[in-house]
Amino acid sequence: MRLPSMSQPFLLAPIAECSPGPPGAQVRLAVLGARGVGKSAMIVRFLTKRFIGDYEPNTGEARGGGAGRGGPRVRWLTVLCSPGNLYSRLVHLDGDHVAVQIQDTPGCIQAQEDCVQVLDSLSRCVKWAEGFLLVYSITDYSSYQSIQPLYQHIRKVHPDARTPIIIVGNKADLLHARQVQAKEGLQVANELGSLFLEISTSEDSQGVCDVFQYLCKEVSKLQHAGSTDRRRSSIIPRPKSPNMQDLKRRFKQALSSKVK
Repeated sequence: MRLPSMSQPFLLAPIAECSPGPPGAQVRLAVLGARGVGKSAMIVRFLTKRFIGDYEPNTGEARGGGAGRGGPRVRWLTVLCSPGNLYSRLVHLDGDHVAVQIQDTPGCIQAQEDCVQVLDSLSRCVKWAEGFLLVYSITDYSSYQSIQPLYQHIRKVHPDARTPIIIVGNKADLLHARQVQAKEGLQVANELGSLFLEISTSEDSQGVCDVFQYLCKEVSKLQHAGSTDRRRSSIIPRPKSPNMQDLKRRFKQALSSKVK
């Protein structure tokens, strides 16, 4: 599966703000990838339409929240952008109100991390989520190499091939520093059977929204299919009514055989 054109973003309607809806409609998403690929920036861009700039994962701070790279520190983003946070947003999706929860994960495949703790945290996140964004930076080849192991880990936890996974090459505006070609991202996506696209979180808020919009729709479709299957399996078939004509025929045959 792949997008029709690598040079064009998703042509989908943006997610609109909406008032609270009925409880129960909920979509759980997880954004996974190596450190520094822009996972938190993508989520904040989707939630607030603002670009948080050069995210500093160790401090939970960002530079240039809307003023561009190199701008002043934005203190109000310190809590919002701390790694591993769970974000929520109410969205309007195909006529329904849906509560979208997004799990931001720290860079979980770096050798410097505490592997046991990080892997356990990753596994809990993967079990919790219903749809996934696997993000790498086109300026960091090692982050691209982390996509396949992450995908395989998700499939171990969610063997159902219908679980939606989208592969995203972020920082598409930094062409001068590109280390991963678009054809390489498309190749791994084709091998894994996933959708793929490149985006620029800093320059294209619509593209970021389209990614989350599409993933929400795919999860909702899967939820609807699962609830339909459960309803079908819960229906106990009624026993067939006896055929009275057949019973009468058999009764007559039995009487006639006794008379003989």
